[in-house]
Amino acid sequence: MINAVLRGLTAAALVLLPATFATPAHAATLPLTEAIAHLPVATESRDGYDRNKFRHWNTGDDPADGCNTRAEVLLHEEVDPPTVGPGCRLTGGSWWSYYDATVVTSASGLDIDHMVPLAEAWDSGASAWTPQRREAYANDQGAEQSLVAVTARSNRSKADQDPAQWLPPAADVHCRYLTEWVGTKLRWNLAVDDTELAALESVASGCTDQTVTYEPAT
Repeated sequence: MINAVLRGLTAAALVLLPATFATPAHAATLPLTEAIAHLPVATESRDGYDRNKFRHWNTGDDPADGCNTRAEVLLHEEVDPPTVGPGCRLTGGSWWSYYDATVVTSASGLDIDHMVPLAEAWDSGASAWTPQRREAYANDQGAEQSLVAVTARSNRSKADQDPAQWLPPAADVHCRYLTEWVGTKLRWNLAVDDTELAALESVASGCTDQTVTYEPAT
């Protein structure tokens, strides 16, 4: 009788396990203004920065698929699926570049933008990271907002600028962009400087009911 009860309890526990792990234990959702208030504030420094200190693109989340991180992001964000050829060469397909509200029908017309640019990440704390952590940052597919496929022209217009200096050309996505920027900085525990903080607070004042969801990177 006791053994039967124990077996029943064990089975029940196993059924409950998937639900237990469905939501990451450390994930957080905050109102945008509160999320901004959680950002550490520090003076930024670009001393010693070199883009090559952030290894990318690596073999991606699935080394067996033959695609690097760039291609995996493109396949994840496709609107119409491209054909995947030898060496993960992508032909056809379409994508939506939300920065400038543009449909793109060639993978070669897209850049994969680091939501918080590599140089900005360096300025904000990544200079103290190990090479392995910088590589993880540069290839981060663990959060939707970390890497985004956009037109090459919009990505190059943004360059390494923060929201005090640049916002997407499509004005109606500024609130989305801000939540993704803040979520990325919180995910990687990156700081903001005073000018950046003031810009975030100013734009956020017009973003009612916006929330930021993030999970700290391991």
